[in-house]
Amino acid sequence: MVPATAGRSLIKNMSIFAALLLKRMLIARTRKELDSFFGRAGRENRTLGLVPTMGALHQGHMSLVSCCNSENDVTVVSVFVNPTQFNDPKDLEIYPRDLEKDINMLSGSGCDVVFAPDVETIYPEPDNRVFNFGPLERVMEGKLRPGHFNGVAQVVSRLFELVKPDRAYFGKKDIQQLAIIRKLTALTGLPVEIRGCDTLRENDGLAMSSRNMLLTGEQRKNAAIIYRTLREATLKKELGVDQLKTWIADTINSNTLLKVEYVEIAGSSDLQPVTHWAGSEAELVICVAVRAGNIRLIDNVFFSNFVLL
Repeated sequence: MVPATAGRSLIKNMSIFAALLLKRMLIARTRKELDSFFGRAGRENRTLGLVPTMGALHQGHMSLVSCCNSENDVTVVSVFVNPTQFNDPKDLEIYPRDLEKDINMLSGSGCDVVFAPDVETIYPEPDNRVFNFGPLERVMEGKLRPGHFNGVAQVVSRLFELVKPDRAYFGKKDIQQLAIIRKLTALTGLPVEIRGCDTLRENDGLAMSSRNMLLTGEQRKNAAIIYRTLREATLKKELGVDQLKTWIADTINSNTLLKVEYVEIAGSSDLQPVTHWAGSEAELVICVAVRAGNIRLIDNVFFSNFVLL
């Protein structure tokens, strides 16, 4: 029989994988704490999945956690509001943060480790790396938010370095970000499989987003027109590309609480704009960015009803 003191010592010093057997969700705030969780046991024959987030978690994030759980032995969720990807300091300042609520939401979700570092842990020194994503970063979000995707690449590559996941999970709502991260792994040779997960939506169709909680009640109610318009647009085969983009913008802008920043129709893999419905079959995506007051919302829908020149 093992003495009680010996048992407590064993539990205190067990590896993360033994801890998982007891259904404990571990929380790391520093690189040392993270390393200690993984350093006491090998990773042989165990897969690790990472769900990178900026917190303010919602059911969309939980769907990523669920997908990660189903494909890996260990699930790590990072919670870090990355300053290098914000073009507007005010946007960084108002971005919702509630780590305690996030941890409570993750408890019981199947998440095994919450990695919630501070800025100094992610960036012990200024990160001056500049990534070249070519045409991919010069359209849509990249065009309107110069430097944004470089900041995304900085933080994601650092998280990959610290956590060393086999797979990482991102939502298709941020489709350009997903494409950028896939390009990042190709450019850097990072041995991480990038998994894109379907967008989760509210009952009225609005894509789930941490920014939704910043909307007023009236803005939130009217924001449902964004997805409704995109869905209807996929059925308008009689319109040309430019006509369809104009129709989408005019329809959304007819709501006085909303203002379209861009509408783009692009190939779903390279996100380069298309101009004609002709040629070979291709999957396309309609992407929009819309402002509701000071809150910026993005969304997209995939469709393959058209053929591409």
